[in-house]
Amino acid sequence: MNTKTALSKRKMSNKELFEDFDDVSSKLWKQKVQFDLKGKDYNDTLVWESLEGIHVKPFYHPDSTNEALGLMEHSPKSWKIAQEIYANDVSKTLKNIDRLKQEGVESFLLTIPDDQFDLNRFLQAKAVENTEIHIKFPFLHKAEGLLKTSPSHHLHMDVIGHFAREGNWLNTAEKDLEQTISNVKHPNYRCAILSELYQNSGTNCIQQLAYSLAHAVEYLNYFETHKLKCDSPFSFFVGMGGNYFFEIAKMKALRWLWETVSKNFGVNPNCTIIAVPSLRNKTLYDFNTNMLRTTTESMAAVLGGADVVCNLNYDSVYHKTNAFAERAARNQLLLLKEESFFESGSMPTEGSYYVENLTVQLAEKALELFKEIEASGGFLKMLHQGTIQKKIKQSAEKEQALFDKGELVLVGSNKYANANDRMKDSVERAPFPKKRVRKTLIEPIVPKRLASGMEMKRLNQE
Repeated sequence: MNTKTALSKRKMSNKELFEDFDDVSSKLWKQKVQFDLKGKDYNDTLVWESLEGIHVKPFYHPDSTNEALGLMEHSPKSWKIAQEIYANDVSKTLKNIDRLKQEGVESFLLTIPDDQFDLNRFLQAKAVENTEIHIKFPFLHKAEGLLKTSPSHHLHMDVIGHFAREGNWLNTAEKDLEQTISNVKHPNYRCAILSELYQNSGTNCIQQLAYSLAHAVEYLNYFETHKLKCDSPFSFFVGMGGNYFFEIAKMKALRWLWETVSKNFGVNPNCTIIAVPSLRNKTLYDFNTNMLRTTTESMAAVLGGADVVCNLNYDSVYHKTNAFAERAARNQLLLLKEESFFESGSMPTEGSYYVENLTVQLAEKALELFKEIEASGGFLKMLHQGTIQKKIKQSAEKEQALFDKGELVLVGSNKYANANDRMKDSVERAPFPKKRVRKTLIEPIVPKRLASGMEMKRLNQE
């Protein structure tokens, strides 16, 4: 008998392969685990509670997930490597983009410091034709004439996000929202939700999801009041934290929740998710460890279904942008995509009992919080009341307390710190937020790193 015939006789269906094995329920698995614990309590020993109040079990089973998500309708089949560029000179920026495209960058996030940058000349340049450009647009008065450009150029504006971060509108609430309505009519415009602010200021995953939704719904309500339909997809700029599986689930829950909410408003259920590693857990001392953090955060973004991933320089806490750090950040993403087979985006996590269970729980709890915000008058009203800021502070203080006690570990900071490490002479940019004394309409939401208090003391003692 030849080998081919022998192999064909050995072939059998999955059903035949496993028919000699009895199905094992989660109850039987738990009994086995309890037996192996030799009298220790199952819940006290193996079940832990997250900052979101979710009890995480040591194993998951098909009968522990009430709803299978499967592949969501608008999940991307692939993702793009992005790099942020500080654009203050048109010619230099165009040369930089041309070079970076040859080095593997597929999408660009433009940060424009002031309105002296000739954006019209930039967008019409041959170097950026058919190049995906994302611009966080800060100047309302110049937006109107720049919206009829290439379909690959996306202008993002979030006047509510600016209000939450700065405490004041760009002009007034009425003028800012009126300009947003004017811009929404153009296909290149993206109504942006700059929700990385919530991650960086210390909220948990449930709050991030609920605040992002409530933030977006403020725009949808305003559009509905003015009888305007938004056909362009919304864009969510999401900060990625260090809790790996929770961050994957958070991304999947965001897309799932947005599909649900947007359909109720009759707007485009698709959305563009642009993911960036969080600043919250990055450190000044033992800064090389930041590279490990940004790698897992970028992985979580990809597996969670991000459309675009823009990495963070490992030394961004204290160092001005530099060629070496940018190359390292870029190469991390290239390694994930081209050598680690992460090209397929969220596909590997489809059907994971653990991830899907977390996704459902995060989505359900976030939806409940979102409904509470809407019942209380909406996101803007709660910002004016200071309720959102108060909740963020409570969450941040809870996380900070865990860090200070060493229960939430940042290697090189509150665990395994190198006492001989010196940073004072290397600091090129302020690693701690400066207090700005100014009159604001609301209390601003301020990002803060977990290790900043500890680092300030260490710097002063050098």
